[in-house]
Amino acid sequence: MHELSITQGLVDAVLNRTGERTVTAVNLRIGPLSGVLADAVRFCFDVATAGTPLAGARLRIEEPQGRARCRNCQDEFTLSDLILLCPCGSADVEVLSGRELMLMSVEVA
Repeated sequence: MHELSITQGLVDAVLNRTGERTVTAVNLRIGPLSGVLADAVRFCFDVATAGTPLAGARLRIEEPQGRARCRNCQDEFTLSDLILLCPCGSADVEVLSGRELMLMSVEVA
């Protein structure tokens, strides 16, 4: 489960910026094409924050849709997984969004 190491890295990054201030909320954006499962990050968050100023912080995860454009038919369509295939059958697609794995903001007390 690489989400535990990703979550620990997130916690370390927040602590580097906030120091010992109490963090009340962490806001993330995790796209469905990022290779990271938002539910697994939620599960790991309490473990990774235990004993830190982030303990008890609210974790909010925005999960935007994956979007792509077909280079053959120029159609834009939604992607829900890593199968990059246009409804027209072409695999020649450009991913427009959905690969996000971003720390958007942190709220401190």
